[in-house]
Amino acid sequence: MKNYIIAGLLSLFILSTGCGSQPDQKKNVSADGKNHKIAKQYTCTMHPDVLKDKPGVCPKCGMELVEKEKEK
Repeated sequence: MKNYIIAGLLSLFILSTGCGSQPDQKKNVSADGKNHKIAKQYTCTMHPDVLKDKPGVCPKCGMELVEKEKEK
């Protein structure tokens, strides 16, 4: 009987802390805790690690940055 009580309390604890829930997907929450729309991002076709919030040129190769497509 004691084992059932301990198992039930442990299950309740796990469910209440969110460990059993699905992992959070990326949220648009800034440091102040408010939701914000994601601004358009621009990237280089040759250097996808380059991300800018404005159009321009790649600092590595000088190519024109293109708008990054939203991930599905």
